[in-house]
Amino acid sequence: MKTTQQAMSLDSKLMLDCLRATAAKTLEKKKRLGHYAVLWADGRPVIVGEDAPAPTAPTVPQDR
Repeated sequence: MKTTQQAMSLDSKLMLDCLRATAAKTLEKKKRLGHYAVLWADGRPVIVGEDAPAPTAPTVPQDR
C-alpha cells in the first residue's frame, strides 16, 4: 500500500501540538499520583504503571 503525506495546515499542526502536550501532562500527572495508564504499543494496548492490574490470559470465545 502506497501512501502519500500532505503538509498539515497551521490549524491542524496547532491542534496536534495541543493534544500531544495535553496527553504528556496527563500521563505525567498519572505517574506522579501512582496511577496506571493504558498506552498503544506494537499494535495493541499496553498497561503501564506501578498499580497496573496483573495481566490475564486471553479468553477464547466458545461456539454455542
